[in-house]
Amino acid sequence: MPISVFDLFTVGIGPSSSHTVGPMRAAASFVELVGERIGEVRALEVDVYGSLAATGRGHGTFDAILLGLEGCQPDQVLPDEVDERSARMTETGIVRFGDRVEIPFTVADMRQRPLTVLERHTNALELRARSATGEELAHEIYYSVGGGFVVTQSDEEQAVLGTAAGDTAREPATPYDFRSGDDLLRIAREEGLAIWEIMLANELGAGRTEAEVREGLLHIARVMEECSANSLDRSGHLPGGLKVRRRAHDWFLRLKEEDPDRDPRYYQEWVNLIALAINEENASGGRVVTAPTNGAAGIIPAVLHYALHYVDWVVDGGDESRAEATVRFLLTAGAIGVLYKEGASISGAEVGCQGEVGSASSMAAGGLAQVLGGTVEQVENAAEIAMEHNLGLTCDPIAGLVQVPCIERNAIGAGKSINAARMALWGDGEHFVSLDEVIATMKATGADMSDKYKETAMGGLAVNVVEC
Repeated sequence: MPISVFDLFTVGIGPSSSHTVGPMRAAASFVELVGERIGEVRALEVDVYGSLAATGRGHGTFDAILLGLEGCQPDQVLPDEVDERSARMTETGIVRFGDRVEIPFTVADMRQRPLTVLERHTNALELRARSATGEELAHEIYYSVGGGFVVTQSDEEQAVLGTAAGDTAREPATPYDFRSGDDLLRIAREEGLAIWEIMLANELGAGRTEAEVREGLLHIARVMEECSANSLDRSGHLPGGLKVRRRAHDWFLRLKEEDPDRDPRYYQEWVNLIALAINEENASGGRVVTAPTNGAAGIIPAVLHYALHYVDWVVDGGDESRAEATVRFLLTAGAIGVLYKEGASISGAEVGCQGEVGSASSMAAGGLAQVLGGTVEQVENAAEIAMEHNLGLTCDPIAGLVQVPCIERNAIGAGKSINAARMALWGDGEHFVSLDEVIATMKATGADMSDKYKETAMGGLAVNVVEC
C-alpha cells in the first residue's frame, strides 16, 4: 500500500508523534479490536516497552494511552477535551473504556519496561482486555514507528493504523511506484513531470479527486497557521518542570514593531519565529501537524512561510498563487518524505533526531526548491544537501521533554532547508552525493548510533545538563 501525503501530514496533539499520537492511535485501535465484547471487559493490562517507557512521562505517552483507551483519536480530540478527560481520570482513577465501560485503571497500573526492547521496534505497547473471570478477550502488540504511524505484531503486512495508507476501503492504483530518488528522477524525465505532479498523480490513483487533494493540503496548511497563531498569543512557561520560557510571543511583538512591511532582511527572524512558535505549541500539548513528526513539526511550516512571503511569483500572485505554491510545496515535500519512510526511518527512537529534524529539513528544502522554480534534479539536490548536514544528529531531550534542544533545533533545521534550496538553485542539479546515498547513510548511521542517543534521555544533553 503506497504512502500518501496525508499519512505524512496528519493532525494530532503534542508533544510527540511517536510517543503521544501513535500510542493514542494504538489504544483507540485496541478498543475497536475488542469490538462487540466491550461490555464484558472488566480489567485492562498495559505494558509499555523501550523508548516509550523511557521518556513516556515527559512525552505524555501514558496519558495518551489512557485517552486512546477511552476511544479518543489524535486527529479529532481537542486540547481542552484532553485536559478535561485527563483531570477526570486523575481524580477518579477510572478509565471509560471505549467511552462506555468504567474500569479502575491509572498510569500507576501500567507496567513500564524501559530496558526491554522488542525485536521489531523500540516503541512498543502491549494491551490486553480481560473479563470478570479473567478470560482474555483481546490481545495485541503495537509499534509506534514514527510520525504517528502504527503497525501491529499480528499484521504481517504492517498496515498503518488510522492513516490514509491504512484505509483498506480504497483500492489504490498507483500510476508511479517510486521507492528511491533515482525512481523519481527517472519517472520525471520519462513522463516530463515535476515531482509534485508525480505525487499528485498517485493521490488521484488512490481514489481522490484533484479538488479533494488540493483542499486537503490547504487544510493542513491552515492547521499549521492556526497552530502558529495560537502559540503567538501565549506567554509564560512551558509545562513539565524545566521552566522553559516561551519566546515566540515576545519575539512576535518585537518583529511587528521592527519589520511591519516584511523587509526581506528580516526573513530569517520570521522563519525562526514560526518554527519556535509551532514547537512551543507542540511542547505544551497543543494541536499540531506531524510534518513528518511532532518533534520536527515547526520546520516545514516555517519554510512554507518563507515560500509564501518571500518568493516573488507567490507574493505578486495573491491568494491563487499562495494556494498553488502551498500545494506544490507540500506534494514535493511529501514525495521526499516517502523516500525516508520507505528507505530509512522518521523515528527519533530508531535513528536519532536525524530521522526527525533531518528528514523534515530535507523535505522542506525540496519543497522550497520546487516553489523557487527548480528542476527535478535541483529539487533532489536540495533534499540531499539538507540531510547531508544533519547526519548523525542525536535525539537527547532533557528530562524526556520535547523542549530542549528540540524547539531551537527546528529553527536551525528550517534555516538549513532554505540554505540547501538556495545552494541547489545556484547549481545545475549535478552533484557528487545522491539523495538515495544520503538516505542509506542516515539509516546506517542510526543503526550504529548508541541507544542512549535515540530518544531515551540517557545520553547527551539529557544527562549533561542539570534539569533544575
